[in-house]
Amino acid sequence: MLPEALLVSAPGKVILHGEHAVVHGKVALAEALNLRTFLRIKPHQDGKVRLSLPNIGAKRDWDVSKLQLLQTAFLDSGEPTAPTPEHMEKLKVFAGFTTDSSDSERLAVLAFLYLYLFICRKQRPLPSMDIMVWSELPTGAGLGSSAAYSVCLAAALLASCEEITGRLKEGVTSAGWTEEELNLINRWAFLGEKVIHGNPSGVDNSVSTWGGALRFQGGNISSLQRIPELRILLTNTKVPRSTKALVARVKDRLVKFPEIMNPLLASIDAISRECERVLGMMAVTPAPEQYVVLEELIDMNQHHLNAIGVGHASLDRLCQLTASHGLHSKLTGAGGGGCGFTLLRPGLEQSVVESAKQALTGCGFECWETTIGAPGISLHSPSSLKADVLRALNGL
Repeated sequence: MLPEALLVSAPGKVILHGEHAVVHGKVALAEALNLRTFLRIKPHQDGKVRLSLPNIGAKRDWDVSKLQLLQTAFLDSGEPTAPTPEHMEKLKVFAGFTTDSSDSERLAVLAFLYLYLFICRKQRPLPSMDIMVWSELPTGAGLGSSAAYSVCLAAALLASCEEITGRLKEGVTSAGWTEEELNLINRWAFLGEKVIHGNPSGVDNSVSTWGGALRFQGGNISSLQRIPELRILLTNTKVPRSTKALVARVKDRLVKFPEIMNPLLASIDAISRECERVLGMMAVTPAPEQYVVLEELIDMNQHHLNAIGVGHASLDRLCQLTASHGLHSKLTGAGGGGCGFTLLRPGLEQSVVESAKQALTGCGFECWETTIGAPGISLHSPSSLKADVLRALNGL
């Protein structure tokens, strides 16, 4: 067990192109969003494990001796392949949730307990520690907040148990991990996501682990090796939606109108592939006209997403308002509300961005000016983090 505290962070994600089409075997492109979840883990010797999640107002603590009994009760095998119903039932009974516990708190606590018990299974006794998690990501907005949480937990617990590197080299303020270590982090984070979502795709935790941009098709995931960092305005319409219902709506339309829907899905696939090609060119020889192409692809895909049935009046309003400022937007994720992003090309006057943000917030939306193509899971020194992040992680 590492003797000192450590700090990690992981990014959220934005789907550039291919949402919904990817369910039907088409290409999707996702990029790491530079809004991050931060975790501080501090080992100690007082026989307690404490978990603090200020974003959702949750704070829990357990005796290590009781956790040891729980671990003995159901960890009778090696590394798990998926949480079993028996595991989940025992964890729920142990957690002792009250009627006041929110769904977010229940799932976050269960994911932590599951990963802690399994990752730390070789430690005797189980380690005492304080864990504080604070996030810039809104929950339930389709931006990968649960995946960033699971990735941070997996990396921090693995590092604390010395399964992966947990120390920065002298003079280094931030660092990542080797490909082998990232694979291990991602594998455990995926199990955390299974606790939270049941049957996740693996897209969100993969983007949060590796960062940059990833390509998804038919269950295969690959990194785009060279990508530019893109500035965006991210907007949360705050309109709730059901991903499951929206996926079912697209499937129903595909069954009902195959001759219409199949060409639309093929066209979305072509948009994803063209975007991938342009991003590759931008990384080598950037040119202003490439942003014009990206804007055209954004506009076309947004129309396609409306046509396949996942648009919403709030997203239409978002696109109309940004278009009135000469900007180009599309939904990201499931649609039906949720979030959209607006590309901010280089040289754009800040007054235009501020004017667009003012118009969007005037509709009750929430906006962040940020970038995509961010680094994945990272290990930090305190000096590398912003003051507000440190204050949050220190509970101030």
